[in-house]
Amino acid sequence: MSMEQGYLCLVLHCHLPFVRHPEHDEFLEEDWFFEGVSETYLPLLEVFEGLRDDGVPFRATLCLSPPLCEMLTDQRLQERCARYVGRRLDLLEREVTSRRGTPFYEAAVMYLNRFQRVWNAYQERHRREVLARFARLQEEGWLEIIASAATHSLLPLLGGEEAVFAQVEQGCRNYRKHFGRRPRGIWLPECAFAEGLDRVLRRCGLEYCFLESNSILLADPQPVHGVFAPVLTPGGVAAFGRDPESSRQVWSRQDGYPGDPAYREFYRDLGYDADYDYIRPYLHPDGVRRSIGIKYHRITGGDVPLGRKEPYVPAAASRKASEHAALFVSRCSAQVSGLSRLIGRRPIIVAPYDAELFGHWWLEGVEFLDCVIREAARRQYGIRMVTPTEYLSGNPTLQRCNPAPSTWGDKGHFDVWLNGSNDWIYPHLHHAERVMVTLAAEHVSTDGLLCRALNQCARELMLGQSSDWPFLMALETADSYAVMRVKSHLSRFSRLSEQIRAGLIAEHELLHLEQIDNIFSELDYSLYRPGCASKRD
Repeated sequence: MSMEQGYLCLVLHCHLPFVRHPEHDEFLEEDWFFEGVSETYLPLLEVFEGLRDDGVPFRATLCLSPPLCEMLTDQRLQERCARYVGRRLDLLEREVTSRRGTPFYEAAVMYLNRFQRVWNAYQERHRREVLARFARLQEEGWLEIIASAATHSLLPLLGGEEAVFAQVEQGCRNYRKHFGRRPRGIWLPECAFAEGLDRVLRRCGLEYCFLESNSILLADPQPVHGVFAPVLTPGGVAAFGRDPESSRQVWSRQDGYPGDPAYREFYRDLGYDADYDYIRPYLHPDGVRRSIGIKYHRITGGDVPLGRKEPYVPAAASRKASEHAALFVSRCSAQVSGLSRLIGRRPIIVAPYDAELFGHWWLEGVEFLDCVIREAARRQYGIRMVTPTEYLSGNPTLQRCNPAPSTWGDKGHFDVWLNGSNDWIYPHLHHAERVMVTLAAEHVSTDGLLCRALNQCARELMLGQSSDWPFLMALETADSYAVMRVKSHLSRFSRLSEQIRAGLIAEHELLHLEQIDNIFSELDYSLYRPGCASKRD
């Protein structure tokens, strides 16, 4: 039995952009949320509650972004999510009958069982209150839930400190609304950091954040423990660096576990394979073939075309997930063992991932996480899972360093969010920020219609600042929707700000915007007032 040699800090970042279109009975991009709930968030909740019920000692860190929290607690989206899962159940019951005696039968049964568990958990066990169940796990001490910026904006690309402060402080206030306490840590959107950002975090009462490994390794002075111990920034925030090795094992296109031939092929889908008349009732009203999340083939390996993929075998994929989990933990154990001798202290392996990778993109990923946590709990590995707060309470002395600017995007740069496909948005957003700061300065104390209009201006600005929109433009994935969202929020902001300045607020228009873009009922426009960023409210 090995003695404790190091720590593993598992961090899952749960985020989706705020997509809510009550003006339509069905809206394609709302499926992102329904897929997230049914394929990632509920399965993760099932794993965490199962570990708790089995008495497995574990700690994990979870970021539930403010837009996701708002969507999870929105009654209209909850109803639509239940409708989405119900329709998938209806299709899968037909699939199990029709696939009997074929190589795809086991997969059809697996999907039906998964969606039945999701339906029972969502409708009956959790009564659609998914967020409350995560909050309970935090209250019980299993999870540490952290905050994020209000609408997941790329903070270093905002125009001024007032806008940065408003995004961070509103993220903290929304966290307090949903979880009943102030957050101690924050997930910086896209791990994007630049000089001075840590001072804003500290003014908002935040104690730690996570950064890309480049940010730590290129810090000034160079950290003596690399990414295997957090550093203290000039602003007084502990910065944890991402471990490249645990990242490579999961994210690498060549070496990552999700690319194993036994795992489910994400890109071949029943929405394209099925007879059109059969699948038509399960498509959106426009009738266009799209992915519906039921996929019967495995990756197969090599450069096999989609049309020649082999049938997916759930039992074989499950065994592979267990094997990969054991391999991950054994590599982590070897890593901390070697590092503890090298650096003369217990290292911390920080392993942050987008939660949506697990279950949605990598079907077997949730099972992989379950196996990793159970495997790591075995004392012979010399690893203890910790949260950042636990680590800092036991290791309060940190090296002072100034981290380098970085993101966890390609090569650690900002290129994904600032390039020829999306750079046009920033002059408009920066102009809107300046207008918002001016409006907040001009209206120190308001109530009634004017206060509502100023708050709605702040909502429209924040929604337009989401990092998801330039990301989608760069990837040319739903880029037309992303362009529409930025333009619509800027247009709504401009029209409303002009009405405020003219003293002629159209209440019926304002009411419509409040019903459409209803995020952050607690939002206070005064966050943008000059001086707010230099002191705590």
